[in-house]
Amino acid sequence: MTMVWRWAVGGIAVTLLVAAAVVVSGEDEPATAPLPEAPPAVAAAALPEPPQASEATREEKRFRRYDRDRNASVSREEYLRARRQSFDRFDTDGDGVLSFAEYAVKQNARFDDADADRSGELTAAEFEKTRTVRAAAKPKPECNCAD
Repeated sequence: MTMVWRWAVGGIAVTLLVAAAVVVSGEDEPATAPLPEAPPAVAAAALPEPPQASEATREEKRFRRYDRDRNASVSREEYLRARRQSFDRFDTDGDGVLSFAEYAVKQNARFDDADADRSGELTAAEFEKTRTVRAAAKPKPECNCAD
């Protein structure tokens, strides 16, 4: 209930301030300043081309991602780091050996989830559940550029 009173008092205060401004200015209508003229159209050729990332710049970024210790060189350990992390995710028992069961754990789980009747075989309807669902491609923005 107190919020309603605050809004009502605020509305009344704003109304009184606007009325006071009109009375003080001595005008019935508020003065409006003329709008500035629109800038002349700029030819498309006059606009500079936006900078493009060069292949060297991309390679420099990739190099910096691999060079973890920032010593301006990439060691074998740094180079294989992402592969080692991927391997470690699959090596669930941590023995340093990747068995087929560890490697195919996601596929085994996908098969088990799809095999509704637990027969050890997939019917066509069950097999459809293993289909990889790809994300829809993002639409490219339309260019509304002036020619």
